[in-house]
Formats: sequence, structure tokens, C-alpha cells
Amino acid sequence: MSLPERPSKAVVSVVEMASMVGLSKSRFYALMEAGVFPRPVQNGKRPAFDFDLQARCLDIRRTGIGANKEAVLFNRKHKTTAKKPRQSRQQPGNDHAELIEALKSLGLTTTAGAVQAALDELYPDGHAEIEEGEVIRRVFLQLQSRK
Repeated sequence: MSLPERPSKAVVSVVEMASMVGLSKSRFYALMEAGVFPRPVQNGKRPAFDFDLQARCLDIRRTGIGANKEAVLFNRKHKTTAKKPRQSRQQPGNDHAELIEALKSLGLTTTAGAVQAALDELYPDGHAEIEEGEVIRRVFLQLQSRK
């Protein structure tokens, strides 16, 4: 996880601060209650972190030493593994008859070429693992927007 070296805005909300330190809003609030992170100041009616508090929060996240001077362990975010490119359910040369029929039942008359162009634009890596209803909906909306 890459933390910013220093704050870039004069004040940020609690949600923005939680995002800056790579935590969910609920986890950040829990750590504030435990004294790990400092409490925000009131900026009008909303709590906010000024420049100095932002820097302190970033230092706490970076060093693992809380505002209460106790060590805190932060869980690492799981690394996402590279997904295999999706393969289309459609066989090469398929005229998309089922998809065209579904679109026709929705009141849209189209061609196999238009459907293929919409699929290529919407799903460049294929649409094999996407629910059929979602594919129909997105292709329908894509073709409708072209009219």
C-alpha cells in the first residue's frame, strides 16, 4: 500500500482520511475510539482533519505507533491476482441469434454486426462469466444509445 508522503489538502473529512490511510470508515472510527488515531476538529458542523492531523494520521499508519503511544498492527490488503481474460460464450462465426432474439423481444430490431460491435465495445475481454441477463441489458442500452 502506498501512503501519500504528506497531506495535499488543507482539510479532509473523516471518510477521506480513512481512505488516505487505507482503512474502511468503520475501522478508522474504531481505531479513533481506541486512541490510535487522533480525533478530528470541528470544521463548521462537520468533523475534519486539518493539515497537522492528517500528517499525524499518515505517520501513525506508516510507523504503526498510535497517538496513544501503543503499537498497532494494520492488516495488509490482499493482493489481487491477475484474472484470466474472459472468453466469450459465443463461438467464432456465431451470429448471436439468441441475443438478437432477446433484443427483439424487448422491441429492438438489430443486426448480428451491430450486436458484435456492441459486445466488442462493452466486453473487450469477453463476457463468458457475466450473467446472460446483464449482457442483454447492457447490449440493449448500448444499441439504444446509438439511435
